[in-house]
Amino acid sequence: MSGALASGTAYAADYERLINGNFSAGADPWWAGTGVGNRVVNGELCATVPGGTANPWDALIGQNGVPFEAGQSYTMKFDAWAASPQPITANLGEAVSPYRGIAAHTVQLTTTKQSFSFTFTPELDFPDAGNGQASFQLGGQAAANTVCVDNVSLVGGVKPPGGDVNEPAKKINVDQVAYVPGLTKHATLTSDATAAQTWALKNAAGATVATGQTTPKGLDAASGDRVHLIDFSSFNTPGTGYALTVGTETSFPFDIGTTAFSKLRYDSLAYFYHNRSGIEIQAQYVGETYARPAGHLNVAPNQGDNNVPCLATLSCGYNLDVRGGWYDAGDHGKYVVNGGISAWQVLNTYERAKLIGDAAALGDGKLRIPEGANGVPDILDEARWEVEFLLKMQAPNGMVHHKIHDVNWTGLPLLPHEDPQPRRLSDTSTAATLNTAAVAAQAARIWKTIDPTFSAKAQAAAVKAYAAAKANPNKIADPNDGTGGGSYSDPTVTDEFYWAAAELFTTTGESTYRSDLTSSPHYRAASLDDRGFDWGATGPLGDITLALVPNGLPASDVTAIKNAFVAIADKHLTQMASQGYPAPYKTRTGEYDWGSGGLIANNTAVLALAHDFTGQAKYREGVFQALHYFLGRNPLSYSYVTGYGEQPVKNVHHRHWANQLDPELPTAPPGALSGGPNSALQDPIAARLLQGCAPQKCFVDHIEAYSVNEVTVNWNSAFAWVANWAAEKVTTAPPVDTTAPSQPGAPSASDITTTGAKLTWTASTDAESGVAGYDVVSVEGTTQRVLTTVTSPSATLTGLTPDTAYHLAVVAKNGAGLKSQSVATTVRTKATDTPAGSCKITWRATSWSGGMSANITIANASGQAWTGWKLEFTLPGTQRISQGWSATWSQSGQAATATNLQWNGNLANGGSTQVGFNSSGSGSGEPTDFRVNGQPCTRG
Repeated sequence: MSGALASGTAYAADYERLINGNFSAGADPWWAGTGVGNRVVNGELCATVPGGTANPWDALIGQNGVPFEAGQSYTMKFDAWAASPQPITANLGEAVSPYRGIAAHTVQLTTTKQSFSFTFTPELDFPDAGNGQASFQLGGQAAANTVCVDNVSLVGGVKPPGGDVNEPAKKINVDQVAYVPGLTKHATLTSDATAAQTWALKNAAGATVATGQTTPKGLDAASGDRVHLIDFSSFNTPGTGYALTVGTETSFPFDIGTTAFSKLRYDSLAYFYHNRSGIEIQAQYVGETYARPAGHLNVAPNQGDNNVPCLATLSCGYNLDVRGGWYDAGDHGKYVVNGGISAWQVLNTYERAKLIGDAAALGDGKLRIPEGANGVPDILDEARWEVEFLLKMQAPNGMVHHKIHDVNWTGLPLLPHEDPQPRRLSDTSTAATLNTAAVAAQAARIWKTIDPTFSAKAQAAAVKAYAAAKANPNKIADPNDGTGGGSYSDPTVTDEFYWAAAELFTTTGESTYRSDLTSSPHYRAASLDDRGFDWGATGPLGDITLALVPNGLPASDVTAIKNAFVAIADKHLTQMASQGYPAPYKTRTGEYDWGSGGLIANNTAVLALAHDFTGQAKYREGVFQALHYFLGRNPLSYSYVTGYGEQPVKNVHHRHWANQLDPELPTAPPGALSGGPNSALQDPIAARLLQGCAPQKCFVDHIEAYSVNEVTVNWNSAFAWVANWAAEKVTTAPPVDTTAPSQPGAPSASDITTTGAKLTWTASTDAESGVAGYDVVSVEGTTQRVLTTVTSPSATLTGLTPDTAYHLAVVAKNGAGLKSQSVATTVRTKATDTPAGSCKITWRATSWSGGMSANITIANASGQAWTGWKLEFTLPGTQRISQGWSATWSQSGQAATATNLQWNGNLANGGSTQVGFNSSGSGSGEPTDFRVNGQPCTRG
């Protein structure tokens, strides 16, 4: 192959260059040009082609990001037919100016499906996700037509598509932005080593400012990595450019300080102005790079949102003016159920801050938006842009239309003002109606003294919507209404009824809403669980309002709601303590879902609220641990927040933040949260590139990988809520805890070897800020050396010196940094000069590149009979025992143990028995540390 590359000789490997050419995954990522509609019909991609176009290229369908290699052979194949006979051209070339061509092939279609094929050799190079394009030119015909294609394939080239799908991950993963002084500072080392490793913290000048030992944690299920914990919490000197090192490995740089969190607060909220519909996005607020004309205002080629009819399949009898609102995600749709939770979270960010936090930071003039200096907090001005849109989606009968978007899906890239598609209203739904009722009631409460007229308008709409929903309690959005925009169907709306009743009762105090609220199966946070909440599970939104905003409910019921949040927060902390890359995320299967980032953000809000309700510092610590995951402490070394960290995501799925497809367009501005890992691989790019990924590694920073790398208003509203809370809490100290944790029990030692021991002790308690962890220390005169740090009352020590007495104690630490120390225990490691010869080992093994098979003869040379035996040794390399015989086998790291079975435990002096195993992994060679019953053996 290397010779073929050097000479330029065509060498065609069977690499498929197109994605979803059989359309089994729908139309994505195939796009339709201006005036062309495309949808999958009977497994074929069928395009409706307008008549009267002048040139073949005036009507197109195609796929971008197609890789080509100059000098290599390619074969394109496809099946096609047309409702009326016409020619079409398969065209390969450049997607952006100057539109250089690679190859073109014109065929004549009939009304019968035919198969076509042609071969060519490009003279141009285009990388994966570059500007290469495959398209079909369908125009130049007088009459309109329908053209269908299927089984579209482009095979060739010598470089496998995809290659390295992500940037190489670091071995040391940190929050690439900042750690807060006084809070826990953890990082993750990926290493197969079973012994603790020495870490060093270096400042920007490269000087070492702190050192310590890692804590081996073993295999981490969510990432598939073998990990160690690095705890450098004791170092609190503010500064920039710090980095952690272990051996030759170095982390990305990071700060210790608080300023980044203030910036993150405002950047995460700026997302919403960037995605406003129906208004010019001005350079004075976002800069020239992100400025753009208003979208969907009926200025050509837009067909506008000012007079939108219902879908042709509906007979609603009216058009609505639905200008405004926020574009939902990577497309130009606006969805009420997604917009509802988004507006609510932005409003709740303010309402919570006004009641118990720092509302001044969200006041007038704090955001860069046109409404600045109007006397109204900017965050409310931004939220009102969406609330006004929700009110416009209300039908005359009080029900609310589920969504409004293009008739057909548009391709990437496409700025909103360049969208030529007709816009249509989908049917009304109970879920959309209750979303509007809830948010409008919330808005009425918040604007009551700010703008009484708007408050009254919102409350009237909320009352009307709630009554309409009760009259139509089961009008579920059509799950098949997914052309041109997502369906967002939700078959269960009892949670939306509860949420809306909570908001209306809190705003009005009326008994009808109170009765509906207290009789709901969701009352008192019954629907809150450790999966979390989202647009389809909205009951906890009502709970948050009831817990925060004064109302007429019994104090015991409000306390029960708060206690439910604390209980779920405790579950998150317990789970996070076991993870290599902690994130409050729990699904029933252990896999990661579409929008995992949004769920993690909402679960982080539960931790934040638990801190609000209890004042316990451990929940504050949990919030910042989750932020560390978002900002780089994850197994792929990405910051999932655009513009933050040394390696942030850049190629999020978005119609106009599309630099990956068009270099004249920008990447996303700072502060946008990517959807994050999704184990289901629900788009063609992810399916091609990520097969077999561990859950936390099912991610690629690719604009077409929409199931992992999309951005949405509801994920960013959750993230903005958390970012604002965090910005508040880096400057607002938690309640003072002046009581140290209770004294832990003296450690008890077991499994003592020449270099290690296992310790256990009675756990400490701390009612105020909780026990944050334990340091196991070696008491050495007047000093103490930390050997390891753990979160549970047991530890396995490694790397000790043989035949040495250690005075070991345990130091418990609480969330406020206070400590208490146990009584010390003296432990002496075993000597290495224990007389050998009590056993003899004969080793025979066969090795290959992926494993080995070993047979071991164990002979009793102790001078007396054995009534039982235990063989211990260290496996070479990364070998892992997959099958063993004639013993009970176990393995911890590379330490292997074989224990006798009932039939071979009795060995007379001079007697022997044989055992063996198969293993997989790298590394070979004979172990040198065989021990039987703790005594070293000679070799046979």
